[in-house]
Amino acid sequence: MRGEIRFLRRGQVVRLTAPSPTLTLLDHLRLTERSTGTKEGCAEGDCGACTVVLRRLRGDQITYEPVNACILFAAQADGAEVITVEDLAKDGELHPVQKAMVDLHGSQCGFCTPGFVMALFALYHQPRAMSVDRAQVNDWIAGNLCRCTGYRPIVDAGLASCALPASDWFTAYEPEARQALAELKDTDDIFIGTRDRFLAVPATVLSLAKLYFANPDATIIAGATDVGLWVTKQLRQFQKVIFLNRVRGLDEIEDRYDAVSFGATVTHAQAIPYLTAIDRDLGELMRRFAGNQVRMAGTIGGNVANGSPIGDLPPALIALGATLALQRGERPRTMPIENFFLDYGKQDRQPGEFVRMVRIPKFTAGEQFRCYKISKRFDSDISAVMGAFKLRIDGQRIAGARVAFGGMAAIPKRARATEKALIESRLDQPKSWDDAVAALTEDFSPIDDMRASAAYRLTAARALLRKALTEIGGTSSRRTRVVGFREVAGVGAA
Repeated sequence: MRGEIRFLRRGQVVRLTAPSPTLTLLDHLRLTERSTGTKEGCAEGDCGACTVVLRRLRGDQITYEPVNACILFAAQADGAEVITVEDLAKDGELHPVQKAMVDLHGSQCGFCTPGFVMALFALYHQPRAMSVDRAQVNDWIAGNLCRCTGYRPIVDAGLASCALPASDWFTAYEPEARQALAELKDTDDIFIGTRDRFLAVPATVLSLAKLYFANPDATIIAGATDVGLWVTKQLRQFQKVIFLNRVRGLDEIEDRYDAVSFGATVTHAQAIPYLTAIDRDLGELMRRFAGNQVRMAGTIGGNVANGSPIGDLPPALIALGATLALQRGERPRTMPIENFFLDYGKQDRQPGEFVRMVRIPKFTAGEQFRCYKISKRFDSDISAVMGAFKLRIDGQRIAGARVAFGGMAAIPKRARATEKALIESRLDQPKSWDDAVAALTEDFSPIDDMRASAAYRLTAARALLRKALTEIGGTSSRRTRVVGFREVAGVGAA
């Protein structure tokens, strides 16, 4: 067992022997190290001003992962190298990304600039066969906000600096970095503190299961993209924290002919290629899942275990017929994922039980899927309504249906009355859809809130159902995605 958190900074090993369980990486950098180039903007992972890059050794590959330091806890950097904006220039020479930002006037007031630079630095180091295009740069920096509205020159700087494969002093010293990161790797559990107040980072599923079974009052943290806000916004203090970032086995992906399974700590970024292979609507949904920094840290298991009624992924998983694997001590159990969500803030999870895996079945013959997200902003915004639809088609007849929505109830919820009404209706007879559309009022009684009114939500849900039926029926050759309130067929602005 190890009694310290270790990570690399500028070639040296940093050892935190008594960190607070809720010490954020940003606070360590700014308050302890005094590396103040990394800024605090929103303190909730939305603006990207705090972006740093974690260089990791994943298998045989060196990766460069941008993350929001404001909501990432210092313990989550264990085993990685932390790179900040102060580290990019060398011997008085700007990094290519920094130089492009200067040459193309990518900085205005300058507060957001370090975050943009670090996001583009990570893009600069992504494996690629050719230069990036404007759409790729836009996607990559969607988690960074410039309140001076200076995006065009920032994107131009990204295009210019990422036109060629990476060639900087970080790539030149990658062999040394690889060796240093390999030396940090071990199979030890980490435990810092006492029985009554501790920070723990188990290394195996067995260690996690034993520790959480003995301490069911502990807070489990995977990506911290939600729990981080409990600390920065609600000022919560946790006496016992169990981090999952080192648990071997929870980070595995199993891609079989009939299903793909994600361990609970598989990040959204890691899952995207597999979800896209299942259906391109899933890929599009994940492209709009928060910003890149959140996708790099947030996990599939955390998005489910969180139980948010407006989480993007759970409605799609419900419609797809996903199953959830949980574990309490040495006892595993599985359930259909829709049964996990009981009420607002309440899930079917016993004390000391944790989410271990999500299994998504692949499509069989005759099955069609659509999912749509409605939000006020295209990028990095929470859903107002999220709809997902899987139909089993026999000719033009609907022989089976799974329909789920987020943002329409206190939980992500399956629309069983709507599903029942869809059976035996026909895709080539839109009039036969009316009963199913009307049945949405039996399934949902949405509320008014800051994201949308109840009336809008219900109207939007009806439109999304008709949109899915229209597209699956082939009467619309366009397969557009809902990107905002004004782009739902037949629905006006909220």
